[in-house]
Amino acid sequence: MATFNGEKSLIVSFGEMLIDFVPTVSGVSLSEAPGFIKAPGGAPANVAIAVSRLGGRAAFVGKLGDDEFGHMLAGILKQNGVSAEGINFDTGARTALAFVTLRSDGEREFMFYRNPSADMLLRPDELNLDLIRSAKVFHYGSISLIVEPCRSAHLKAMEVAKEAGALLSYDPNLRLPLWPSKEEAKKQILSIWDKAEVIKVSDEELMFLTGSDNVDDETALSLWHDNLKLLLVTLGEKGCNYYTKSFRGSVDPFHVNAVDTTGAGDSYVGALLCNIVDDRSVLEDEARLREVLKFANACGAITTTKKGAIPALPTVSEVQTLLNAN
Repeated sequence: MATFNGEKSLIVSFGEMLIDFVPTVSGVSLSEAPGFIKAPGGAPANVAIAVSRLGGRAAFVGKLGDDEFGHMLAGILKQNGVSAEGINFDTGARTALAFVTLRSDGEREFMFYRNPSADMLLRPDELNLDLIRSAKVFHYGSISLIVEPCRSAHLKAMEVAKEAGALLSYDPNLRLPLWPSKEEAKKQILSIWDKAEVIKVSDEELMFLTGSDNVDDETALSLWHDNLKLLLVTLGEKGCNYYTKSFRGSVDPFHVNAVDTTGAGDSYVGALLCNIVDDRSVLEDEARLREVLKFANACGAITTTKKGAIPALPTVSEVQTLLNAN
């Protein structure tokens, strides 16, 4: 879908990259798992790789431990064509780890090792500002808002990207076990809400942020703000809803045999950003936006058919195959 002339515009992802340890067998609790396989992850990094797999140009900004896992993750970014110019290594803290189990219904349960992890220690003065200024889209989550100094680095990076004319894209990617309390999570996630121009939330995040049990238009639009160009609510196997200043609607899902939902939302976001980075007018043209969201839904669906986030992120040809089959 994305057509590029000459040098592609840069999408910069900011935040955490970590290693997920996934049980060797599905459908068990963490305590019952006989063993674990390491799988690179972290939502902003997944988005960067998703962009690159789809033929876009991506960079990742964040901090890793100066340890084997940190260098392994930086290597994975490079292998996947993502610029690692924005990465710092911390000699005093380890790369973050998360133990993730897939319950028998395919949903996930998390246990994190961050005490503190390197990503939490990124300082504003360590940011590669030239890289951030060259972004056409600057994408981020909310995990980087939990503690200082990373929170200040996040706010600085957002401000610099915005001043340089980047489109700000936000996927809160709620991970409650990482926050001191539900109240703090909600407060901090909403503290930068009105800065973003593109926001993607899941149905669960929508309910969490609004306190509503409904995932309807009225609930979604209660999160609308004047700077927003596009609000997306992903509904898992039910597709997604979209809202702009001028129109709203829903896009049907693709039915696949899902084995692991990890990374599906990141794949969806990467697909969306790839297709708007060079032409923001898509956000004002409902027919074209629907095509882009159909493509994004296909990317998300394909990602659920394999275990792990990064190995499952699709290429354009895999997406075309699914689109042609439907």
